Amino acid sequence: MQIHYDGLQKADANFVPLSPVSYLHRAEKLHGDRLAVVYGDVRVSWSDLAGRIRTVANGLTARGLGKGDTVSVLCPNIPHLFELQFAVPMTGAVINTLNTRLEAETIAYILDHADTKLVIVDAELSGTLAQAFETLGRSIETIEIVDPHSQAVPRLGGDLYESLLQGKPVQKTGLPADEWDAIALNYTSGTSGRPKGVVYHHRGAYLMAMGTVAAWQVPHYPVYLSVVPMFHCNGWGHPWVMAMLGATTVFTRTPAPDKLLEAIQTHSVTHMGAAPIVLQMLVDAADQAQVHFDPPVRALTAGAPPPPSVLEKSRAMGLDVMQVYGLTETYGHISKCLWQDGWDAADPAEQSRLQAQQGIAFPMVQEVAVIDRDTGESVSQDSAQQGEIAIRGNTVMKGYYKDPEATAQAFANGWFWSGDGAVVDTDGYIQIKDRLKDVIISGGENISSVEVEAVIYDHPAVLAAAVIAKPDPKWGEVPCAFVELRADMSANADEIIQFCRSRLAGFKTPKSVVFGELPKTSTGKIQKFQLRHLALDTRS
Repeated sequence: MQIHYDGLQKADANFVPLSPVSYLHRAEKLHGDRLAVVYGDVRVSWSDLAGRIRTVANGLTARGLGKGDTVSVLCPNIPHLFELQFAVPMTGAVINTLNTRLEAETIAYILDHADTKLVIVDAELSGTLAQAFETLGRSIETIEIVDPHSQAVPRLGGDLYESLLQGKPVQKTGLPADEWDAIALNYTSGTSGRPKGVVYHHRGAYLMAMGTVAAWQVPHYPVYLSVVPMFHCNGWGHPWVMAMLGATTVFTRTPAPDKLLEAIQTHSVTHMGAAPIVLQMLVDAADQAQVHFDPPVRALTAGAPPPPSVLEKSRAMGLDVMQVYGLTETYGHISKCLWQDGWDAADPAEQSRLQAQQGIAFPMVQEVAVIDRDTGESVSQDSAQQGEIAIRGNTVMKGYYKDPEATAQAFANGWFWSGDGAVVDTDGYIQIKDRLKDVIISGGENISSVEVEAVIYDHPAVLAAAVIAKPDPKWGEVPCAFVELRADMSANADEIIQFCRSRLAGFKTPKSVVFGELPKTSTGKIQKFQLRHLALDTRS
């Protein structure tokens, strides 16, 4: 008997566009009386927060913002930015969260490239925005946020954020007509040339949040500390996750270690995300304050491969850390280092080494593979053959905004190509060896800067380290180490070199060491492109 499926079409009853905006509706209906926001002495329930978000959305619509319009936001992690992660998409507009550490010239470029219709800025950053407008040669309609936890006052002469709260709440769902519609525009760090605009869609944002809950195994009602900047992959999608779970989100405005430790203890924080450099600072602060978390605080770390020594110290202070891996182009994390039962018997150092792997794909990702670009085949699971990490799935960007050539190149042969070189272990876990552009080729030998950095981090005086290629007349390139020391400790170049030589092959050992504070992005990534310029001026 032939079965006919024709005529079974999408209908309102069986098809609803996926969007993280729906998580706000869930929080409002199911968790309305529960605490949503803690910020200083401010306490806001999910019911009241949803009302504010709907009203802000209505205020934006009243200003003419609608489908496809870009709303740029220059603001630290405070409740206003949390609200805008929902309010802007509810209007059909696209939220573009700007890195608060960018210089005015780059902000001007992004505002122009993003076709920004409205800028919402924290008053503390209005001076930078004014400089960006001067560079741009024109101004854009602006709304200022006056945060009582900041000493800044409005200076641009436009309306204040409260003006968006004067109307009535939006009564409609705010869901998009098409889940492929753009929801966010995030710009890459621009380490080589101008930053590229990465376009997210509602479907991908929804699935990223859902996949995070499954992969991190987060229960309902966590207490989440907002550390991951919301300008970075929309805070890894965590604001949307917290709405889904009826969570309490705790804000500190600035991620100073003492403030984070106080917040964790005061509010019984259960979950957080942080770059490895933030974990390192927390470890140091907790050690000085003799703080230990019990029960452990569950933390995701990403942004750079975490040194095993940092993971070992984090575990000792009561942080249950899981490393995740992803890129701006993949909405954030798309693989995780899931703890294996067999690791329990390993010593702490070996556990930390295993924990530093990039691991396996999140459940909402179709596939994460390591592919030999020359053959197009997946590499062997032998921890030796190196390839490039490639990803496909619904949490890969729509593409680069106004850059079809770069989009086509990134999506060659049906994959998104990450630019990260990696190997695969016998258990199928991925391990990054280096950014392909960061591999050091010395005398024909490939040297992983990540491997050398992990050794340097083991030195007790080292706070942060980065290793880059330095031109050499004999070997072509040699490793050059840049080291930031702890405030109360000292070391010289010979000591660091000898420390590495006792743990590494001779050709992998740094041939020179430069001391000083390392340039970092606000997400904790060390800006190696700046160090490469400095290396040209150093002498062996």
